[in-house]
Amino acid sequence: MTPAPRVRRLPLAVAGVIGVALTAYVWSAHGAKPGVLLLLGIGLGVALFHSRFGFTSAWRQLIAVGNGTGLRAHTLLLGTTATLFALIIGTGSGLFGSVPAPSAGTLGIGLLVGAFLFAVGMQLGGACASGTLFAVGSGQSTIVLTLGGFIAGSTLAAWQYGLWRDLPAMDPVVFADHVGWFGSWVLTVALLALVWLVARRIQARRTPPPVGTPPSARGALARVLRGSWPLAVGALVLAVLGAAVLLVSGGAWGVTSAFALWGSKLVGALGGSPEAWAFWQEPKNAAQLSGPVLADKTSLTDIGIMVGAAVAAAAGGVWKLHRGMPLRTAVAAVLGGVLMGIGARMAGGCNIGAYLAGIASGSLHGWIWGAVALVGTWAGLRLRPLFGLGNPKPTDSVC
Repeated sequence: MTPAPRVRRLPLAVAGVIGVALTAYVWSAHGAKPGVLLLLGIGLGVALFHSRFGFTSAWRQLIAVGNGTGLRAHTLLLGTTATLFALIIGTGSGLFGSVPAPSAGTLGIGLLVGAFLFAVGMQLGGACASGTLFAVGSGQSTIVLTLGGFIAGSTLAAWQYGLWRDLPAMDPVVFADHVGWFGSWVLTVALLALVWLVARRIQARRTPPPVGTPPSARGALARVLRGSWPLAVGALVLAVLGAAVLLVSGGAWGVTSAFALWGSKLVGALGGSPEAWAFWQEPKNAAQLSGPVLADKTSLTDIGIMVGAAVAAAAGGVWKLHRGMPLRTAVAAVLGGVLMGIGARMAGGCNIGAYLAGIASGSLHGWIWGAVALVGTWAGLRLRPLFGLGNPKPTDSVC
């Protein structure tokens, strides 16, 4: 295991001050509930960075060389989150007066097209929704292009909402509506166990290269604070924090709705009228647009993830601004972000809001999103070489 570099004291101090100042402001200006959500976002950022918990790389490794390590970690995250969701939603437990509800999406053309576009965009942009945030926070300035494209694509989809709003779709299917929350939990865990077994069987047959190990500190306490965490630990911590978001806010952890909000706020600041768009005229969306960004649930957790990842990366000694990027790679980053932004809005969520929250809620749309994302990953891998991006190979020493 490569030893972790020295602590980056200046980035750590800056990230720490930003985190404390933001938390104090949000708590005083908007109350305890938004303040807690920001803190949960910071925790999510720390966990995402330390475990390097990825969705993009997990699907890429599975499709390219048959390494199912990442997908098996997904099943642990999904199963644990589903267990906590069933307890919270099934008992109606909520804090700050919130009423927890499952994350359910319609089943239609928008879901299929959106999930496919998102998965292609992940492979071109180099990160998923949560991965983009923690990569930007950890100093990977190249992913800023992906984030910019993500915001642009989300805003474009909101602006052109009328083009895809009325695509054919069926009502959401939530398992708990048919078999109760215990039955929903049993069915979800059984399906995840099947996915775990299939991923293990694929890996056993193809004998792929192992996943690389990031730098880490020596000693248990040092590893917790500034080293790499096992994927299983990351999955469990993320599940608990994601469930806490549901407990505090009443809604599951999400990422991408904030990008449409940020972009539309920018359009408004530049003289546009996003409030006139059909997307923002829907009651729920209108309330989000009219309110302050630092009172928006998803914006708070997104900002928190970036701050938390910055703290963790600086403590681990790996926070670093990356300079220089091939033009083709830069184009892929922006294009990938745009595709993810459009895809997330069409599908009603991303790898977090649709895949994780959907499956954990016992919603059929989460399973469909995941299946289509595998197909989109296959397509994305075939586009990556056009932009000078490599794919894992069976002959690699690590993948």
